[in-house]
Amino acid sequence: MTDFNLSLQLADVNMLSDAVRIWYRHNHATPTEQSTQLLCSAAFDLYNQGHRTREELVTLLISKFDCLHSLDVNAPTSTSHH
Repeated sequence: MTDFNLSLQLADVNMLSDAVRIWYRHNHATPTEQSTQLLCSAAFDLYNQGHRTREELVTLLISKFDCLHSLDVNAPTSTSHH
């Protein structure tokens, strides 16, 4: 999982969340916890790679995840307690 840098400014956090919200609107998708975690992690990684505008982030998220199904995780989740 991504280690979020606590030194982000509020404007940066807002930009990252805007990019994720725009991705959902673009894909006419309903947010789920799993898809939101994946998109936020991807947006943060892109931000750390130097993509610092909302437009860049949105474009790259849409390119990387072209539909809601592209966010599906193939590994089943274990519900058993160990």
